Amino acid sequence: MLNFSIIGAGKLGRTFARMWHQQGVFHVQQILNRSLASATSAIEMIGAGSAISDLSKLENAQVLMLAVPDDEIAPICLQLNAAKKIALGTIVFHCSGAKASTELQCLAAMGAFIASMHPVRSFAEPSVVADSFTGTICSVEGDERALATLVPALEAIAAQVVRINAEHKLLYHAGSVFASNYLVSLMDIAMRSYQAAGISPEVAQAMAEPLARHTLETIFKRGCVQALTGPIARGDRQTVETQMEHVKQWNADAGALYQAFIAPTQALANKKSA
Repeated sequence: MLNFSIIGAGKLGRTFARMWHQQGVFHVQQILNRSLASATSAIEMIGAGSAISDLSKLENAQVLMLAVPDDEIAPICLQLNAAKKIALGTIVFHCSGAKASTELQCLAAMGAFIASMHPVRSFAEPSVVADSFTGTICSVEGDERALATLVPALEAIAAQVVRINAEHKLLYHAGSVFASNYLVSLMDIAMRSYQAAGISPEVAQAMAEPLARHTLETIFKRGCVQALTGPIARGDRQTVETQMEHVKQWNADAGALYQAFIAPTQALANKKSA
């Protein structure tokens, strides 16, 4: 097994390390987090490795995973470069959905093989993800020599590997943002709208849940065009305009979002009637 270390073992990092350790894919070597307590906590979930909180204590690993926030990738690379912590032939990959493997270029200049890997999955509950990971899509791009190790490692934990173009990563990742992150924000606004109308939080959730679940089920069964219902789909333009103004009076941000959705929803409705 290749030695494997992580910088930034949060929910995502510790989940992958646990799966790779359990399947005997990599030998987990070191976990580097900002605090020793956090690194120790990660090891407790992973079941292997040693905890460190100082980059100077990082030992050479054959595979290094950077599971840090997007804005920290470049600074970490510079630190690794300055500290000469990357040996010739080291496989280094990050887990950003939006940034390409080119973020690691300064490490490639040191002789590393670089790649990026992004799982199309929410990691809100790491233990749940680790126990139900089979079939999860993981998008990869980068140096073929890095992917020659990374792709089989992902397949060993039953991931579905999809190769993507580095040039399109921002647009690719936007799809995940719309499908997950912004969906959460949208549901928050939906439930706050109910509550602003005098509905209790419990009843608001009871109202929103079947609507949201049925809509998503219909989308993935019949497609977005067929799943669309509501005033725009019915052609009730006056209702839409009046409702938009009423929402704006309640909450300007929610009103702006309501208005922003009108045009794309109308375009979808036009496809339905075509």
